[in-house]
Amino acid sequence: MGKGQACCAIAYVLLLLYLSSEIECSSQVHALSRLYLSKREVGSMDTSHFKAVKDLKPSLLGGNQKELRKRDLIGRLPGQPPVDFDQYGGYVTVNESAGRSFFYYFVEASSVSKDSSPLLLWLNGGPGCSSLAYGALQEIGPFRVHSDGKTLFRNRYAWNNAANVLFLESPAGVGFSYTNTTSDLEKHGDRNTAADNYIFLVKWLERFPEYKGRDLYIAGESYAGHYVPQLAHTILLHHQNFLNLKGILIGNAVINDETDLMGMYDFFESHALISEDTLVSLKKNCDLKTESSVMTGECAMASQQIEMNIYYLDIYNIYAPMCLNSTLTRRPKRGTTIREFDPCSDHYVKAYLNRAEVQAALHANATKLPYEWEPCSSVIKKWNDSPTTVIPLIKELMGKGIRVWVFSGDTDGRIPVTSTKYSLKKMNLTAKMVWHPWYQGGEVGGYTEEYKGKLTFATVRGAGHQVPSFQPRRALSLFIHFLKDTLLPDTSRY
Repeated sequence: MGKGQACCAIAYVLLLLYLSSEIECSSQVHALSRLYLSKREVGSMDTSHFKAVKDLKPSLLGGNQKELRKRDLIGRLPGQPPVDFDQYGGYVTVNESAGRSFFYYFVEASSVSKDSSPLLLWLNGGPGCSSLAYGALQEIGPFRVHSDGKTLFRNRYAWNNAANVLFLESPAGVGFSYTNTTSDLEKHGDRNTAADNYIFLVKWLERFPEYKGRDLYIAGESYAGHYVPQLAHTILLHHQNFLNLKGILIGNAVINDETDLMGMYDFFESHALISEDTLVSLKKNCDLKTESSVMTGECAMASQQIEMNIYYLDIYNIYAPMCLNSTLTRRPKRGTTIREFDPCSDHYVKAYLNRAEVQAALHANATKLPYEWEPCSSVIKKWNDSPTTVIPLIKELMGKGIRVWVFSGDTDGRIPVTSTKYSLKKMNLTAKMVWHPWYQGGEVGGYTEEYKGKLTFATVRGAGHQVPSFQPRRALSLFIHFLKDTLLPDTSRY
């Protein structure tokens, strides 16, 4: 293979990651790899600094909001155990002329604490992946789906133990969210998604006015490393007093393309997935910093070696078992526990959410979409803008007194802890409290460092890309300390 071949080394490796992810039904890998491949096509995507849509003026909601809220109240989900909180599901129209509507699922804190608890908006990444699929039913929501695809079991480490939690499927074309204007599916990108998410939040608060002025936090993982700070920036830009934004929380987050990529390869080598020689060859022979480069024969050989080494791994948790049999069971598997994540959960969730009685209970799919519900969208046609970095936005939020916590599951290989550390290093932060272990349940929960300017970084030991899936108890502890703005415990007595 000679220099004349116009083939980008980074795109090649990302393609291999995309192909290897088909062994595991983890569609988030597909979505993120597709995005990076698109970014490598010169001129196909705007990668400049994020520019928010200004002067957004959400139209007043039609209809009686009290009645719409009453309609959205979920009596009980099929196969659901008893609970002591209210839950809601329904649609909010973000653009009347286009017929663009977003689906939400909302779980209040327990009836005892809901009036005093803050509001948390959770966003999953992709881009194009569902917060219902991952956040709500595999991570921080009150339920997980059994292996029969019909019944649910409680997540005792759900984040509505500490907050009222709102899950949003965004943008249109993700999950149950839809548009009546087909061309919308070719106009998606970071800018429009932030604008629509802002309009959704303002209009949702008209339906739930008791949450106006409540402490507001926005959290998410993966590509939500873009969504979350971009929405926070948009909120601050519009100066609405009832949006009382206090902080953001992002996990295994896409922050800065160059360091995300370099950190991934360094993680592979440091965790014995590839040899030191392969890493040295990759860095020597592949131009990893430019958007378009030429692949040499030596670069191709290093890339092929990486492919062979990671092909049969779940790159989102390098030590996790694979889903070897995704067939639904007649009855729930014995010994199912919230502390041991089932690698076939994607399949159980998809089966559950495509059941007609489940959709009816959620008040979802009211328009009878012509396609199945999917964890990550297969109908979004194009992603038009994605900045190479969100570091300027994070710095801006810190400068305006917004609390910023960044966390990282330490067994994720896709946006690993090394990537996040490299990205934070580019911010030139000053440490306020040096790197040290934090504790939960008498064990090391992870490691943490606090910086001047209201930024805290924490790892979560033994967790993959979806931290609350693999370490739910540690994740809840981290979330509670984030809300309280208190240091993670530095003693094993905690």
